[in-house]
Amino acid sequence: MKKGNNISSMQDQNQLAQAQQSILHLQHAIHQAQSHPNEEIMQQIKHSLERAKKSLAQAESVTDDDNALDLVRRELAQQEETYQEISDRGI
Repeated sequence: MKKGNNISSMQDQNQLAQAQQSILHLQHAIHQAQSHPNEEIMQQIKHSLERAKKSLAQAESVTDDDNALDLVRRELAQQEETYQEISDRGI
């Protein structure tokens, strides 16, 4: 579905919700890594990060709500930054 399709409003919100849910999973994995970093958790973060990026891309393709998209983008960027800090410290 493409942006601007009024029929897709419910799906737009669903895509945003899926992106937000993906970021919540990412946050959870990052919190685990902050307290108990290990290779398994770092792999889980990488997987969660990729899923969150894909979910955001899908939401961007169908959603006109720039404010909501910006919020999700900022949250993802913040989680990516935290992941990078953990990664730089090593396991």
